[in-house]
Amino acid sequence: MRIGIASGKGGTGKTTVATNLARTAVRRGRRVAYLDCDVEEPNGQIYLRPEIAWRRPVTLPVPVVDPGRCDGCGACGEICRFSAIVCVAGKVLVFPRLCHSCGGCSRVCPVDAIGEDLREVGVVSGGQEGKLAYRQGLLNVGEAMSPPLIRAVRAVEPVADLVVVDAPPGTSCAAVEALRGCDRVLLVTEPTPFARHDLELALDTVAQLGIPAEVVVNRAGRDGARTLALCERYGVEIVAELPDRRSIAEASSRGELAVEIDPEFEEWFQRLLAHLEDRR
Repeated sequence: MRIGIASGKGGTGKTTVATNLARTAVRRGRRVAYLDCDVEEPNGQIYLRPEIAWRRPVTLPVPVVDPGRCDGCGACGEICRFSAIVCVAGKVLVFPRLCHSCGGCSRVCPVDAIGEDLREVGVVSGGQEGKLAYRQGLLNVGEAMSPPLIRAVRAVEPVADLVVVDAPPGTSCAAVEALRGCDRVLLVTEPTPFARHDLELALDTVAQLGIPAEVVVNRAGRDGARTLALCERYGVEIVAELPDRRSIAEASSRGELAVEIDPEFEEWFQRLLAHLEDRR
């Protein structure tokens, strides 16, 4: 069972839900795989504390132009939708960070003047903590595209009873890439106007992907009626409401899990896990 943990905006508690759910499943005897696909700022390891055993660079092919063979026809620039390669005054310029590695420029070059080189965009790493297998991606600073690295994280998914996919926040290509192939999605929100607005965008996105979605309200207790009304309009169930407690915030700042310091939170996550397994 693959559960995507997503949110319409950052800061709602997505990683809090993902890590506590993973820990709860391990405590209940499940083999768990945690895939941290929030590759611009992966922080699941802060709470789960796996022993990282390996790291691998992730590379993408980018065009390299042989000026001795290039005739300046401009065919490469015409096919590139992202202006990663352009022909100016008969000279070809390449912008590797814009390249989507489709290979179209080399295919249309009539004089075979375009080859490929590999450019590192990030690192995938993995480790273990008991019955929990951990995988994460870390995007290099300044990189604009995270989906290729997210695909690399998903490609090293280990065999497990439960796979928790910690997706990037928002509804961009990165979030969509992380959620592909998930059986269900938990959308984490909070009862604020900004969070409700972005939750609606997230609900529209997962509907387009055809993935069943449910909602977890974090820091519940303020203006929850409007969040409930939004979920009812979309026909989506709120499966958990986690209260706003200073003790949990303080524990999180120390890298501690809520289920390890508060028995009530442990019960809530046990019920959430049981609910997800019932819906399998």
